[in-house]
Amino acid sequence: MTRWFENITLNEVFPLGSHTFTAEEIVRFASLYDPQYFHLDPEAARHSHFGGLVASGWHTVSVGHRRMVDALEAEEERLRGLGEEPGTSGPSPGVNTMEFKVPVRPGDTVSYELVVTDKRASNSIPGWGLLFNSITATNQHGELVYRAEVVGFSKLRDYRAPAGQRLLLALTSWPLIGGLLKRRS
Repeated sequence: MTRWFENITLNEVFPLGSHTFTAEEIVRFASLYDPQYFHLDPEAARHSHFGGLVASGWHTVSVGHRRMVDALEAEEERLRGLGEEPGTSGPSPGVNTMEFKVPVRPGDTVSYELVVTDKRASNSIPGWGLLFNSITATNQHGELVYRAEVVGFSKLRDYRAPAGQRLLLALTSWPLIGGLLKRRS
């Protein structure tokens, strides 16, 4: 997230954009990353339980992730344009749930959204908070095709380490004391 942890509003919807999946793109992605017949061969896919060619779920996720990164970069630029300093995002410690609800077929246009549903300060990384996010993707018929619950880190704007921690960091920067402390650990 390109907003500071303190500036994140729960349940705000962030539209991430849309993507139209083509048969050629579905086959290309599948041949590289998920070579199952119902993603690769339109004729063979007709005889699958899908009844035709469908995009890999990983393809749907990858496109959504790209849309998310692009939207977050645009939000960072928007904030800078307003004269604000964007927040700092961190990595994701994981995905809690992921569901593929309706297959994505050639010609489908899928729209993605991100919503921060909860947040809390990190218990293990001082100065950072955890964001609990819901990412959804719907097709042009309004059908939910994909949903995930993911967690991400966001830096706290006003965090100041406790005095003891600041002192320890300062001491470790001195060659003699830092060397002694490193040998003990």
